[in-house]
This record gives sequence, C-alpha cells and structure tokens, in this order.
Amino acid sequence: MRHLYECQLRWADLDLLGHVNNVVYVDYLQEARVDMLRTHRPAREDGADATAGLVEGLVVVRHRVTYVEPLTFRFTPVCIECWVTEVRAATFTMAYEVFDETPEGRRVYVRATTVLTPFVFSEERPRRLTAAEREVLAGFREEGDAGERPARTPAREEDLGHFPLQVRFSDVDVYGHVNNVKYFEYLQESRIAVLARLWGAAPGEDSRASLVVAQIDVDYRVPILFRPEPYDVWSWFSHVGRSSSVVESEIRDGDTVLARARVVLVFFDTATGRSVQPSEEVRAPLLAALDGSWTARPTG
Repeated sequence: MRHLYECQLRWADLDLLGHVNNVVYVDYLQEARVDMLRTHRPAREDGADATAGLVEGLVVVRHRVTYVEPLTFRFTPVCIECWVTEVRAATFTMAYEVFDETPEGRRVYVRATTVLTPFVFSEERPRRLTAAEREVLAGFREEGDAGERPARTPAREEDLGHFPLQVRFSDVDVYGHVNNVKYFEYLQESRIAVLARLWGAAPGEDSRASLVVAQIDVDYRVPILFRPEPYDVWSWFSHVGRSSSVVESEIRDGDTVLARARVVLVFFDTATGRSVQPSEEVRAPLLAALDGSWTARPTG
C-alpha cells in the first residue's frame, strides 16, 4: 500500500529559474512522511498510541534524491506517494515519488529514498523498532531497491572549498537538533560560495552558466546542534564531465564528520530545458578545481 499526500506549493519555494528549489523537495518529502505516519498509526487496547515514536522520534540516516524534471509554481497541490521498501531491526527505508497525473500519464518530478531510525532523544541514542511499529510499516511494504551508495573520494581541505557554517536558531527542531532538511540548505550555501569563487559570480548572476541539481546523496553521521561558533563545510570537485560535475562535501566539527554529501550538477539551457555543454571559459575553472591547480584571482 502507498500513502498519497497532496502538498501545497508556496511562492517562496522557487529558485532563480522559477523552479521549486532542490532543497524544498526534501521538506515536501518530510511532510508526506509525517502525514503517512500520523494518518495510519493504530491505538493499543489501552488507548495508547502504538506508533507514536515513529512520528515524534525518528532521525534520518540517509537521503537519496533524484531530480527528474523541474516543477514550477501553481495554486494546485502536487502529489506525493510514499511507501516502505525495507524494514530492519533498527532502521526502515521509505521511497517517494513527487508527481502529477496527466492525460498522457504520470509526470514525475522527483524520486527519493530515506533511511530512518527510531531515536531516544532523552538519551541521544537510536533504538530498535517495536513489534507494533514493524507491523504498521509492513502494511506499506513494497519491494524496492534504495540503490548502492555512490563511491566517495577522500576529503580535500582547500581554501576554495571552505565555508563557515553558522546555524540559525530557527534551524533547530524541538529536540535541539538541526532538522534534516536544513542540511540540504547548508550544502547549497557552501556549493554556491565555491562556484562564486571559481567564476567571480554566483550561479544566476553569471548568464553564461545555469546549473540544476540532478541528484543528491546525504549521509547523516552526528547531529548538528545550535551554538554561536560556526561549523566547517569542506567541498571539492570529484568529477567534471562535458555537461555535468560532481561536488562532494563534509560538514565537520573539528575532526568529527557530522554529515557527508555527494551532489551531481548539470549545466542547463533555460530556453530548451535540456542539459548543455558549457563554454571552455566556464568549464576551465572547474577542471582547475578538480586537479588542484586553481588559484584565487588577485584583488585590488
């Protein structure tokens, strides 16, 4: 069985291209997941909620989001189906499709998977799923494959890729942890800073280069907490192709890795809506960043 959630778009969800921003989709997935678990949670014989912990006590272990087609603003909601593909002793995996039903068939904008674990926040530790929770999740079970984790390259600490991450108080959830959605926002901010250093202008300010995100994989290691001191984000290019590139990142507190990500970026023609090969003037700094030969432009 799949759960269907209708998600209302907001004008603030859009990016510079007029598309729903890649970060916002993760918020949509969270809304659909919470709605599923709230709607289908059974009560025990004593009247207590048998699966309250699945609604109020989960943390995300891993996200994989594949962006299929841009979604633009409209006043009607977009559909999200979510279901369970795997249930283990202490984790379960959910899958999602963000789509519209059209006369021509299903028009898919995003496909995604999320690995989640029940968490005891008072003790800051994960726990095993209860029998009641496993029974509820089994009702949404469909065979599926979350896919293998993509290969990761060794982290690189270079001035080009450093971004001081300042957590805002509004980023933190009721448990004192930064919400999983905000990690995507942090990665976006750090990525834009790197590209601005490479090109001398942020994406969108430079008409020569329009980029869209094709896929994001994020592994959550240690919760990020609110504090006055910034955390560090280190990003580096691990692949530069003819029309795409891969940026990998780590969010750290000193030597402790809090999260790791891999982002596939594609150059995009806003007129045709298709991928495009950038000019050598745009691509050359990416290649220099890839092989470590990039140097900052002199100022003044």
